Order: sequence, then structure tokens, then C-alpha cells
Amino acid sequence: AGPAPGRLRELAALSRRLQRLHPNVLAKVLRQATVYQNEEIVVIDKPYGLPVHGGPGVKNCIADVLPILAKMLENAKAQPLHLCHRLDKETTGVMVLARSKEAAERIRLLFKTRQVEKIYWAISLGDPDPVEGVVEIPIVEKEVRSHQSHYKMTLAPNYRLSPEDGKVVKIRKNRDAESAVTRYRLLARSSACSLLELQPVTGVKHQLRVHLAYGLGCPILGDHKYSHWSKLAPQKLPEITLKRLKLEQSKARHLPLHLHARRLSLPLGERIDLVCKPPLFFQKTLKRLELDVADD
Repeated sequence: AGPAPGRLRELAALSRRLQRLHPNVLAKVLRQATVYQNEEIVVIDKPYGLPVHGGPGVKNCIADVLPILAKMLENAKAQPLHLCHRLDKETTGVMVLARSKEAAERIRLLFKTRQVEKIYWAISLGDPDPVEGVVEIPIVEKEVRSHQSHYKMTLAPNYRLSPEDGKVVKIRKNRDAESAVTRYRLLARSSACSLLELQPVTGVKHQLRVHLAYGLGCPILGDHKYSHWSKLAPQKLPEITLKRLKLEQSKARHLPLHLHARRLSLPLGERIDLVCKPPLFFQKTLKRLELDVADD
């Protein structure tokens, strides 16, 4: 492995390349990333930097190539595949696609009614105190008014500490906030970072990133959006972390988000357990930071 900045530029370039691929080629990439299929579902290991849905500035997304992918997996008459849930553009790992509308609706309902067990791995800055627990703080989208106005998800707690006597006081609920629950536990810590296992019980947009950054004070490594509240600026990394990653602070903005959908357990008749190893860049970071974990 060459110097880290080179590796990071490669990742950024990879994300841009995925965006520019011909849809047929992108479908081929996803076919190679298929980790499981049966008559109802196709499961892929989602690559880094590939959006699930289209949007401004998005040339290629998973949703667009589902019809092509379906034909590659089956035969020319195959029905297009259907999305069942979403992952952020930067998130890697287990993603379930359904072969029929009916299956997709059934699986979406399983997600909605919280019957799907989801386990993520994240590398965070700092380590959570206590080392395991539950973050249960509602989340709301707010406009950040700074020199460049932008929107971010943030916490909307139901409680605060009273300034008079330090007692916990319930406060009026924010009507727009969605309840959000995340279980977490520490798997390893080293080099001022941690490897965390996360289990989102709810599925609010950016939930894991917000709960880690603002709830536990341990932003995800490479999460430049949620490392500061008031500004959009690259994440500031501790000396030891920079040293281990062979990185200068000025290059930290190239650091990718280290959040990986590690396991998904679907109750479809029998329980289907789907596991994806973290991508290569994630594994390399674990090695460099000496975050040793017993890989099951």
C-alpha cells in the first residue's frame, strides 16, 4: 500500500468513476458484488460512493441499473429488481433487492415494523462512555445558518438539565422530530479511535452518524458533515490518528466515511443471515489504527 493520501485520492476517484460508468458496466460491477440470491431476493455488497437514488449531480445510481442487473442475473425476460431499503451514498455493505413488487413490499414492511436486525460497523473518533448502551434521542432536520447555509439532521432531545439545580427536566416535544434508537457497543479501541458495533432499531436518515457525533461525541471517521455543527469543514483528527494513517491534517478531507452495513437478518420464512466483510479501505484503516477485532 502506498502513502495514504494516494489511497484516499484513489477512493474519491473511484466514487467519481462509478458515477461515470456506462449503466451496463455499472450493472456488471453490481453483479460481481452479489453475495446471495434466491427466488425472492438478490443481495449485493454495496460499493463505496455509489448513490442508491438519483438526484442533482447524480449520473449513475443503483435504482437506475436494476432492470439491467436483473437481466444479467436471470435471463432476458427477468423482471426489474426492486429496492427494499436505502443506504447512504458513502455507506458500504449489505443491501437487499427484491425480484418482485410483492416481495419488495413485504420486505419494506419488515423494515418498517423493525423486524429486520441490522448490524453496522463504524470506526469512530474517541470512544464512547459507557462502552455499550443505547442512544435514544429524537432526530430532526434543521437549517444551519452560517456563512454557507445548509441542512443537517440533529438531535431534538425530550429532556434537558435545569440550570438551577441540575435536575433532568422534560421539555416540549419537537413536532417534526422522529424518534430514533441506536444500540452500540465497543469492539476495540486504539490510536484515539474505536471500532463500534451499531444496531439501529429505528431507521431515521443519518441516524447512526448523528447519534455517534452529537449523542456520544464520537463522530464517525471521515464524516465531515457531522463533525462540526455550525460549519462544513473537514474533520479534525488527533495527532496519533494522523500518524498511524500516515496522513496530514490538510488531507483529512479526502478520508472516506467508515460506516459499513455488516449484517442483516431477514425473517423470510426462515431467518436469512447476510454478512458482508468491510471493504478493503476499511480493513486497511483497521490495520493501520491497530484496531484488532476477532472476525467471525
